[in-house]
Amino acid sequence: MLSTLDRHGSGKLGWVDPYGDTLFNEQEAQVACQEAVALAQGCTDDQQKAALLDLAELLEVCASTPGSYLWFMGD
Repeated sequence: MLSTLDRHGSGKLGWVDPYGDTLFNEQEAQVACQEAVALAQGCTDDQQKAALLDLAELLEVCASTPGSYLWFMGD
């Protein structure tokens, strides 16, 4: 689902590089959490929806913990 996002658009989730590492601080995680929830609401596939909701939960924990980061590790 994330691979369909525009890497050069205004959203944060589009920044996630599937082949490299991406690091979000708590402010970026807060914005990305809202994006993940919005994407999940538009999903028709239950597995994709569950994955996006799990991602939103991780982003929310990061956003609510000052000084934290969420590290996406690519292939």
